[in-house]
Amino acid sequence: MDRSTRTWALRRAEPADVEAIAELRATVMRPDLERLGRYDEHRVRQRLRDSYLPRHTSVIVADGAFAGSVTVRPGEDGRWLEHFYLAPDLQGRGLGTAVLRTVLARIDAEGVLLRLNVLRGSAARRLYERHGFTVEAQDPVDVFMVRRPGAGVPGPGGEPPATAG
Repeated sequence: MDRSTRTWALRRAEPADVEAIAELRATVMRPDLERLGRYDEHRVRQRLRDSYLPRHTSVIVADGAFAGSVTVRPGEDGRWLEHFYLAPDLQGRGLGTAVLRTVLARIDAEGVLLRLNVLRGSAARRLYERHGFTVEAQDPVDVFMVRRPGAGVPGPGGEPPATAG
């Protein structure tokens, strides 16, 4: 991880966190939504407000300040990873990977599937693929991905295990 982000933690989200997360969502998703012709300044925030579940959401705190969020909610046959947003100035420094590894370790301990969807063409897809997510389905806007317990767990030397195919 980049030295400019020395410490980080996850804390349980509170109802009052909704607006900070909605703003971050609008900032982070804007380039991809504009590329897809889907950006709506009101809707991007309202969709977060409408689906916000503080009991399933963690706030990412880096160096003592709000840095992002991640939600893991129950699904029919496992869990859904949603609202994983990281402040743009902290992206590409290893923080997202560290948070994702922590979340995946918890899910792997439960032995359940983890699903998510990512916008088509989003750079985040590569992060998820490096951690064992595979494409399950796609539509014109979203790519739906799934991860089986233990998939993509780093092997010796920190590299993900080789996969057949």
